Amino acid sequence: MARLQEKYTSEVAPALMKKFGYKSVMQIPKLDKVVINVGCGEARDNPKILEAIVGDLGKITGQKAIVCRAKKSVANFKLREGMPIGAKVTLRGERMYEFVDRFFNVALPRVRDFRGINGNSFDGRGNYACGIKEQLIFPEIDYDKIDAVRGMDICFVTTAKTDEEAKELLSALGAPFAN
Repeated sequence: MARLQEKYTSEVAPALMKKFGYKSVMQIPKLDKVVINVGCGEARDNPKILEAIVGDLGKITGQKAIVCRAKKSVANFKLREGMPIGAKVTLRGERMYEFVDRFFNVALPRVRDFRGINGNSFDGRGNYACGIKEQLIFPEIDYDKIDAVRGMDICFVTTAKTDEEAKELLSALGAPFAN
């Protein structure tokens, strides 16, 4: 069992229950899933780029990435329906907690001039999204083996009903919010 998952059940959940006055343990917000997405428009011209993205996501998350394809054709972008335009990974359970722990405690502190993540990036329903400019902050990625620096979007989906509850949950799990 992941260290962060144990911390959630022993420390975080009881603290949240006390703070927000929940009647049932099922009301306590918890992390549902984490979605990591890399969009890459150049992938339509060069399939090797997509292989590199899928490989990087696999190293970072420990799970194989799914190739995302265009849903609609857009003439201005020279894009046709069904063309590959990115990759994503959805993490749940133990892998999710392992990734969240590494992201908050290892990867984020490696960002240059890091002062914390933006606390205003909640969607109003208790989900949090943040973007990263380069995949090099993860220790699994070898600087010499990458072909290009790519960013990614990371979305934390929680069962919280409000942003305040979700922010409290993520803070308790170790999210370094800049206040």
